[in-house]
Amino acid sequence: MHVPASPHIGAASRIDALDARLIELLAAEPRIGVLECSRRLQVARGTVQARLDRLMARGVVGGFGPEVDPAALGYPVTAFATLEISQGQGSDVRAHLAAVPEVLELHTITGQGDMLCRIVARSNADLQRVIDRVVGFDGIVRAATAIALENPVPYRVLPLVAQAAGEEPPTA
Repeated sequence: MHVPASPHIGAASRIDALDARLIELLAAEPRIGVLECSRRLQVARGTVQARLDRLMARGVVGGFGPEVDPAALGYPVTAFATLEISQGQGSDVRAHLAAVPEVLELHTITGQGDMLCRIVARSNADLQRVIDRVVGFDGIVRAATAIALENPVPYRVLPLVAQAAGEEPPTA
């Protein structure tokens, strides 16, 4: 029986140089229109629209929302909490954590612990309140928290885009 490959794996997930240039342009100027993209990339408007539609359908491009800095909102403290959860409580814990506004991300993981979440707080003292809220749920057995001191390599994907397109990643 032939099982189709996931749309995120294999040749179907590859991008080319034009896709990479389009993604880089949109990352640099997220409010740019399709027509201006076509002018800058020197390709037809329909080509840009088709490429963008395909990248979005495949999940390569997920949206065009603003990048929000939690520190600028008054949450300058970032921490990572590794959580150990009770067996069979995963969906309940996920729902609990999704209801905590200071939980920015949640990943299920292997190794030490079952889940890793990125949380923010207004101060180190406020971090205790956030941690208490995070772990104040019966399905969470144990938590280990590490406070981030700095972020020398902020979240980025453009070097990965360049590599996926077979280009050298930018050096900056």
